[in-house]
Amino acid sequence: QVHWQDWTAAAEQSYQELRAHCQKIIVGGESMGALVALYLAARHPEAAAVLAYAPALKLNQSTAALVKLRLAAPFVAASPKDLTNPSPNWQGYPVNPLKGVLQLLAFQKAVRKLLPRIHQPLLVVQGRLDKTVHPSVGEMILQGISSPVKALHWMENSTHIVLLDQEIDEITRLTLDFLQAALAQAG
Repeated sequence: QVHWQDWTAAAEQSYQELRAHCQKIIVGGESMGALVALYLAARHPEAAAVLAYAPALKLNQSTAALVKLRLAAPFVAASPKDLTNPSPNWQGYPVNPLKGVLQLLAFQKAVRKLLPRIHQPLLVVQGRLDKTVHPSVGEMILQGISSPVKALHWMENSTHIVLLDQEIDEITRLTLDFLQAALAQAG
């Protein structure tokens, strides 16, 4: 019963709460949360920067698999996730709720249309071993946004949950370096 507009409304409320107390706001997220960050950046040009980790702008699924998903969603509540070697820090759902995935697909379409409105410095981090997000997503985002300050980094030994995977220290360093340079450049 939850739609992608509910996700963005909750994020918008949090953004407005931060805006009341902070001089600079950096939006960021992982997977679907990265799409929420892109959405907020497009709607709030005053946001200082955008961090997108394993952004789920396109799933690594065949057209046939997506058609099966659309046909099954009204009748099947969820499908099990592949939890092979999950991080001990992972606390997500053990299943993919199919109606939620349909909302993600609709949200992807909405966010793709908003990409040209993003002018902030943007960092994309993707895991080379990610089976969830299509490998073209990082370049798709960089080519779609209007920011002159943008970077894509591949984590060679990370999966979809890059922020919980074994290269988190490297991701932390990359993120801090990117933000320091981007915010210094912006003044």
